[in-house]
Amino acid sequence: QVQLVESGGGLVQAGDSLRLSCAASGRTSSTYTMAWFRQAPGKEREFVAAITSSGANTAYADSVKGRFTISRDNAKNTVYLQMNSLKPEDTAVYYCAARSRRTLYISSSGYDYWGQGTQVSVSS
Repeated sequence: QVQLVESGGGLVQAGDSLRLSCAASGRTSSTYTMAWFRQAPGKEREFVAAITSSGANTAYADSVKGRFTISRDNAKNTVYLQMNSLKPEDTAVYYCAARSRRTLYISSSGYDYWGQGTQVSVSS
């Protein structure tokens, strides 16, 4: 069993930066592929970024490439999402997810554990 707790959300202006954190608990959480998804009001949950257990491989949605960076610190059982050059369309609840298999996966159906979410709001 893995428990995930997100933090770091908030209200910022367009062009600002935020760093989200996801603290994972569970003995094998460092071996899991981790990802960030987001869900805006009235929209479906969408993939943002993913990272393999070693951190060697990452994947990003086209909408965030070049602006967002996913990383992890396995010693701290924490995954990060550095978000730069934020836009109003980035406004959403951001969720951390964990997948017990080691491959990258961009569909929410492939993830076994989810956090409760953290709100990110970007004003224009």
